[in-house]
Parts: sequence; structure tokens; C-alpha cells
Amino acid sequence: MNPSPPPATVALTFDDGPHPDSTPALLAILAAGGRPATFFLRGDQAERHPGLVREIHRAGCGIGNHSFSHPHLTGLRPAEIEAEIERTQRTLSRLTGTRPTLFRPPYGESDRVVRAAATAAGLTEVLWTVDTRDWAGTDPAGIAGAVAAARPGDVVLLHDAGRRNTVDALPLVLAALARRRLSPGALAPGLLAPGPLAAGT
Repeated sequence: MNPSPPPATVALTFDDGPHPDSTPALLAILAAGGRPATFFLRGDQAERHPGLVREIHRAGCGIGNHSFSHPHLTGLRPAEIEAEIERTQRTLSRLTGTRPTLFRPPYGESDRVVRAAATAAGLTEVLWTVDTRDWAGTDPAGIAGAVAAARPGDVVLLHDAGRRNTVDALPLVLAALARRRLSPGALAPGLLAPGPLAAGT
């Protein structure tokens, strides 16, 4: 069971930020279209770019926990997993005044121990149903094509890691959803949808 947007919406989610080469541009495109998204932020990146975290928060976008240093959590000891999650919780809470409630494990790698650590921190784990493979260098048209095949309630994986292909793809993504009368929507822990979710970055 995973958080999902309401019917007739598709959740756009961005991992790995904030990044000065992509975050401002992504926020500007989303704002121009009046569309929300959810950003799963790394704690180390948040500490490097606190102003960008505040910009995301001021823009009204959701902010989730994506660990502190983006390790393979399933290979760490329980105490190390807890530290990765909690350090990020403290950083994001300090910068936004709000404690995140959503967690995405790096690479989509999770197990019972990782989920238990997230739950103990008050977090709901969220993966995705549509992988645009922007992280692999997919061109903007290919990214938009992956999103164009999304169904209502899908969670789309994108990245805020300084890649130009994702920034250039976002207007095409919004247009593709609009043509199908689907709207980007923010994730909400209280809205749950069943189904297997893919692993990736």
C-alpha cells in the first residue's frame, strides 16, 4: 500500500535534490502551469542548498525524505539506516518548519528493516509506478512519452539532480497530461492505492 494522488491525477515526484542547476527551473515551470509536485530531498543536498529547500516549501510543493547521503540502505546496519533517515528529518524540519511524512528509499531498495526505520520516524514509504528513466539520460521526448502512458493515480519518477533533460522534458510532460485531461497532483499519505511499484533510482 502506497500513497497515491486522487483519481484523474498523476503524481509528479522528483528525487535527489535540491540542485542549483535544476530546482529553480523546475519550480518555475511548475508555477507557470499552476501544478504541484513532490520533491524527495537528500539531506546532504539540503544542507548544501538550504535556500532551495525553502523555495520548494514556499512554492507549496510537497517535501519528502530521500535519506541523507543516498546509500544502499539495505546494506547498512539498522542504526545506520536510522541515522540516514533521522538526520534528514532534522535538516528538513529545521529548514521548513515542517517534519516530512513521506520517505523514498534510494534506488527504490527497501526491506523490513528499512520500512521499520521509516515508520519509527513517522514516515510512509513511497515508491513509483512510472519510471521515466531520466536518470539514465532519456531524452525529453522519451521522458514525456513515458508519462503520456500514465494512468490516473500513477506516481511518476523524475529527478532534480541538475540534469537538463528533465528540465527540458517538464513542459512536454505537463502538456502530455493535459491532452489526456490528467492533472499533476501532490502525494498525500492518507490516500492509498494498491499495486506493485518498480525499483530504480
